[in-house]
Amino acid sequence: MTDNERQHLAWSQWLNTHAMALRAIEGQLKAAGQPPLAWYDLLLELERVGGEMRIGDLAERLVVERYNMTRLLDRMAGEGLIERRADPVDRRAALAVITPAGKATRAKMWPHYRAAIDSVFSDALTPADAAALTAALRKVKARLKQD
Repeated sequence: MTDNERQHLAWSQWLNTHAMALRAIEGQLKAAGQPPLAWYDLLLELERVGGEMRIGDLAERLVVERYNMTRLLDRMAGEGLIERRADPVDRRAALAVITPAGKATRAKMWPHYRAAIDSVFSDALTPADAAALTAALRKVKARLKQD
């Protein structure tokens, strides 16, 4: 096998593993009566930035298409987890703002998500495996940020 073939195999394995892991984690969250994983990611990102963010910036940070972000925010607003507000700096833009219920939901989801990460991913890796994988993925991410 050539080096290029090994690299293509790594790509194929990463794609397949990513899809399978997400499916398994989503299944575990659903079985535990928890909301979808995308809700957790969005709520966590809002908490990390102090509770609010422009919707376009949030979509970019989460790598979600804007039309999908709108649908996601609509569902989450319907559950009282986020609110939309006009951006006081730019009236053309809107902010997504986490609510107290959103913070509580994210905190309630974390133990289930952590257990799913462990059973689906972490338990299959040694600490050395995890370090090597992290280093390799950081290289790819750095390359993508250059483009």
